[in-house]
Amino acid sequence: MYKLKKQEGNARRGELETPHGTVQTPVFMNVGTAAAIKGALSAVDLKTIGCQVELSNTYHLHLRPGDELVRDMGGLHKFMTWDGPILTDSGGFQIFSLASLRKISEEGVKFNSHIDGRHIFMGPEESMRIQANLGSDIAMAFDECIKIPSPREYVEKSCDRTHRWLVRCKAALSEYNSREDAVNPGQMLFGINQGATFEDVRIEHMKKIAELDLPGYAIGGLAVGETHQEMYDTIQAVEEYMPKDKPRYLMGVGTPGNIIEGVARGVDFFDCVMPARNGRHGHLFTWNGIINIKNEKKPIRNIKNRNLFVNTTKETTSPRLANNISHKPRILSCFV
Repeated sequence: MYKLKKQEGNARRGELETPHGTVQTPVFMNVGTAAAIKGALSAVDLKTIGCQVELSNTYHLHLRPGDELVRDMGGLHKFMTWDGPILTDSGGFQIFSLASLRKISEEGVKFNSHIDGRHIFMGPEESMRIQANLGSDIAMAFDECIKIPSPREYVEKSCDRTHRWLVRCKAALSEYNSREDAVNPGQMLFGINQGATFEDVRIEHMKKIAELDLPGYAIGGLAVGETHQEMYDTIQAVEEYMPKDKPRYLMGVGTPGNIIEGVARGVDFFDCVMPARNGRHGHLFTWNGIINIKNEKKPIRNIKNRNLFVNTTKETTSPRLANNISHKPRILSCFV
């Protein structure tokens, strides 16, 4: 399923086969949280800029429009007219962000919707059911994203629970994939490594989840308060214990500098909402540095590399003009 084609130091060049196409790694995944990228970009635009994998979110799609509606429409691929690979986040990070509205137990998490306040329960089986309904190619395990800093005792207990949840996720997704009416019977499960910035806890957790022999593994719980150096040290500590024949995903990390540092440390997959979010506000990443085109004329390049001069305002700036989301695939094309 994953083929490591070349390695220099820890940096890797590989391919991942999915039900909807082959992904060349390292790869940056463009984030369409609710099955669309804000800023007037269509699925056709994603193809044009070289997007290989689109990422959507379980939590948000479960709340609105509802995962059962998406299932009835044929799954996310048909819902958003995207025929390439899709990864769905489990919703764990969003629940982490609702700290004042949630209660964690062994069974799962009870929380209140940020939309209307209604009570919702989500555990490993519920997350897998929702992602099976969405029909993504890669489903992420349900986990707890731990606040940094957190007491070591809490981090250890949380990692043990996340491991138990992962075992339940694996069993649940296997059962959903075996059904005759499965939206995407080839859906893969990626496990998630946690442990805050305690390197020894991270390593032990990685060893345990690696024993489950999943199609891929992610490093989660970073970019939530630690320094860049702490992030890089954590990746480096965990990488040695990640299976060499499986893809590695650094969750929620995606500045140009972070991507290069991550690739150098053996990471294959990246994602971040920042490129589209910054683009909507006229904040551009370019090969000549960062510029801001809001309310002033600046030379930029479009996806066909022709010079453009645009006079934008806060209301008109969008990723269609501030094309950050094409910058990340082009950075990674240097590696493939």
